Amino acid sequence: MLFAPFDWLYRRLGSRYPKIFVTLELQAGFLVTAGTVVLLAVYYDGSLSDYALLMAIALGLTACSIAFGLIRIYPRLDPITDWIGGRRDEESTERAWVEAVSLPLALVRDELLIPLIGVVLPSIIAALLIFDLPWVGFFPLLGAGIVAAGYGAILHHLTLEIAMRPVLVDLNRAVPPSLASHVTALSLRWRLLAVLPMINVITGLAVAAVSGADNLGVAVLAAIGVATTISLELTILLTRSVMQPLRDLQRATDSVIEGDFDAAVAVTTGDEIGELAASFNQMVSGLRERERIRQAFGTYLDHEVAEHILSEGFSEQGELVEVSILFCDVKDFSGFAETAEAKEVVACLNQLFGVVVPVIAAEGGHVDKFEGDGLLAVFGAPQPFSDHADRAVRAAFEIDRLVNRVGEGGDFKVGIGVNTGQVVAGSVGGGGRLNFSVIGDAVNVASRVEDATRSVGDDVLITAAARERLHEDFGLERRGERELRGLERPVTLYALPSEGGEGLLEPVGGAVRAVYARVRGHRPEG
Repeated sequence: MLFAPFDWLYRRLGSRYPKIFVTLELQAGFLVTAGTVVLLAVYYDGSLSDYALLMAIALGLTACSIAFGLIRIYPRLDPITDWIGGRRDEESTERAWVEAVSLPLALVRDELLIPLIGVVLPSIIAALLIFDLPWVGFFPLLGAGIVAAGYGAILHHLTLEIAMRPVLVDLNRAVPPSLASHVTALSLRWRLLAVLPMINVITGLAVAAVSGADNLGVAVLAAIGVATTISLELTILLTRSVMQPLRDLQRATDSVIEGDFDAAVAVTTGDEIGELAASFNQMVSGLRERERIRQAFGTYLDHEVAEHILSEGFSEQGELVEVSILFCDVKDFSGFAETAEAKEVVACLNQLFGVVVPVIAAEGGHVDKFEGDGLLAVFGAPQPFSDHADRAVRAAFEIDRLVNRVGEGGDFKVGIGVNTGQVVAGSVGGGGRLNFSVIGDAVNVASRVEDATRSVGDDVLITAAARERLHEDFGLERRGERELRGLERPVTLYALPSEGGEGLLEPVGGAVRAVYARVRGHRPEG
């Protein structure tokens, strides 16, 4: 309910709201000045005409001070009014946000000297002359004037913070979340340390006046003494009881931002701060569960596809795209599977795929599916690449080098077929279960080409369709046309040169191995 009038004014006034409200709010200075003069009447004897004269002088000085302050503060409001008026580019939005957040503190910090020099000091001199006071009376009057100016500053700060809230709520829809950390404002600790003692000082002066005290200097000193001893001690204790849980919450929030979802805040109170800490712990528990699901999601679904789904969603409509397909299969696997134990079969396949999958990922491809002892990898979907054929061929030759020549895949040897063509890429499934996959003859051809490695004698075979899409020269040799099982037309195949192939591929393989080494967490071979 406190903010409702300000929200209503903001909606009604639009871009005029900041300047109109600041202008009206500063008029509170007249009330502070008038109240201070009335309070002086309790401590100093004087005729009604004397106090009327002092009131007129003080209010006139206050009017000049307010006018001067508005002239200085209006330029700071221009970015805010421009943004509300429709200038909402990124730079204008950030400037408006910074000015709106820092306005209350800036008004107090930059304009505090204006009432002190322009109102308090001249009014004290006027009071000394009007009431014919000794010059030593300057000091208690100065103390009272500083208290009045401090009260006015705190009043302006708190009121402007409330008034700027609807503007900041509107701005928050457009500013980046990290921008708030770059704005300087009065901390909660200093607000408590400034406001509560000031309340006690003002209360002390008012009580002294009502109780019949006739010495302003003694009343000011007594009020300040209480505010800086007993009251300040209680204020510091209150500040610590409020600030410590908030600091704990801030540290835990920073930990969550850095990815630590085990962060938690101790609930040490039963008040609103304790409820906030408990809510934070519940939120982190939910984030931790989501992260666990995300990790499982990335484990049982290819990382590239998982990121695509999380960032762009999962469309159930298929899309016709050109991709390159890599099909990899273990040679003579059936004989091994018949004699080995089930655990050994799984362990050996995991060792093999632990070599193959990082190579595919290093080239931007993703494993579409594991098919027993083989796998199907796609380059060019869901993330498109203009050089998808080059990526697939580089991955094929690197897998061949690591598994068939270096032996990192254990005792297994693999055959690899690479083909390029158009496929339908999209979500396939039903009954609440979907899987991103590619469908088309290009997939079948890649599988049949891999079968041909057993009869042709090459571990890696590439179709003419894939070769035509290559940007790099891999020095491929033609293996002629081959009739492949299940295909109506013969397919022209290519492979590495039978001699010197390692040297021809060194410039290509070196780059792949560097990326692959980073994926697997060790340094590349020298």
